[in-house]
Amino acid sequence: MERHWAYAWVTLAIALLTFLFKEMDLSFDTANIALLYLLPVLLSAVYWGKGASYYAAGLGVLAFDFFFVPPFLSFSVSDLRYLVSFIVFFTVAALTASLAARLKSQLQYSKQKEAQTASLYAISKQLSAFTDIQALLRNVTSQVSDTFQTEAAIYLPASKDEDEVTVAAPSSAASLWGSGEAELVIANWAYQQGRMAGRGTTMLGETPGLYIPLRTEDHIHGVLGVNLGAEVLTADQMRFLEALGGLAASAIVRVKLSEEAKLAHLTAESERIRTAILDSVSHELRTPLAALIGSAGALIEGDSLFSAEDRMSLLTTMREGALRMNRLVSNLLGIVQLESGMLKLRSKWCDIEDMIGVVRKQVEEGIQHRTVRVELPDDIPLIQGDEVLLEQVLTNVVSNAIKYSPDYSVITIRAIVDGESFILSVADQGLGIASADRERIFDKFYRSARTGHLTGTGLGLAICRGIIDLHGGTIAAQPNEDGQGTVLVMTLPIGQDQVAVRHEEGME
Repeated sequence: MERHWAYAWVTLAIALLTFLFKEMDLSFDTANIALLYLLPVLLSAVYWGKGASYYAAGLGVLAFDFFFVPPFLSFSVSDLRYLVSFIVFFTVAALTASLAARLKSQLQYSKQKEAQTASLYAISKQLSAFTDIQALLRNVTSQVSDTFQTEAAIYLPASKDEDEVTVAAPSSAASLWGSGEAELVIANWAYQQGRMAGRGTTMLGETPGLYIPLRTEDHIHGVLGVNLGAEVLTADQMRFLEALGGLAASAIVRVKLSEEAKLAHLTAESERIRTAILDSVSHELRTPLAALIGSAGALIEGDSLFSAEDRMSLLTTMREGALRMNRLVSNLLGIVQLESGMLKLRSKWCDIEDMIGVVRKQVEEGIQHRTVRVELPDDIPLIQGDEVLLEQVLTNVVSNAIKYSPDYSVITIRAIVDGESFILSVADQGLGIASADRERIFDKFYRSARTGHLTGTGLGLAICRGIIDLHGGTIAAQPNEDGQGTVLVMTLPIGQDQVAVRHEEGME
């Protein structure tokens, strides 16, 4: 609706031009004056629309006739050719006004389309960031609600096989619109038929809600419902809402596919872990079980044939097999407890010398021709931790050092205190670890290519890292100083009170 003051400005502009041409006696011929009267017409068309521009054209003709066409100060025309001039002037003015108004309308339409495109782009960027389906749906309904200043809801089927939809996300927690029986019936019809229904459509066009299927190619994923009340959307608003529904449908598909991919990855990872466990356990159990069965069978069937020394050898073999199986079971239980978060520390003061003595006793059967050397400072402090778990860590590390070291090599267990850290290292002269594998060896079931010819589950070092992490420490693999073998370095935090306890108990 044009404002009345626009006509006042047109009248003032025509009057000012007339004053300039008439009273100040400017030297213009009538043709130039007629052309200059087109200026208010153009300005009116650009700023105030067609009505004001037509008014400017008519007023300009009258002023031109009254002041500049003989007889002057009269609307009479002595020369009929001026009538043709007036008709041409008014026609040119009308066409100019129409073109200017049309250009203005197209400019406004372009700006509106640009704003809608920018809005859709911003919304698409927001939707692409969501990985949770419920958060995505709430964002879409919130966008629709803010844009159209009304309530909205998204309807989705409960599962892929469902042919009925329910409210998945209202525009706000307090909004109840969309969950009524009538709304659900129309939303289900729109979902099943793949057509819009409700306000402004051919299907139940008098109802207050508009229901738009969320479609990607040939599949319907849900329905977007908007409470329009008594209003009917314009064509541009309808196209904007349909585009927004398309973006929402694409985002829903993306999130669902992402969730399915995660589930498939978890399933594949679980299957891989299950296969790795079965494969590792079967290989690890086969050797000690064969030794146990063979030794036991020999004792049962030919006990009288064996000397006391032979019996002791067979019993030792059985004991080694049983200990090896016990370590395997302990590792399996340990990894399960670590993965489930059930592993808890029973912290107390621990004497590292006693722990090393226990560990040496557990692995002494496998040492054979190797030498285990222990280097401890004279004044070694107590450390606070779970003694059983720390013994398991040290047993796994020393067992690995024995397994991957050749006969007649030296394995060194060394402990030092560095500030507020207690550093325990186990060095071997074995195969060594490639630099690319020094971090990966602490992953579950990982076996280095260099150790493929030796049996193992790949669980021992993973358990060690988990236990050391629980103690607030670190464990890392480093190359040996002489370039041969590996050093496993375990660092545990200690405080001054731990050193004090050592002195108080007289255990230097």
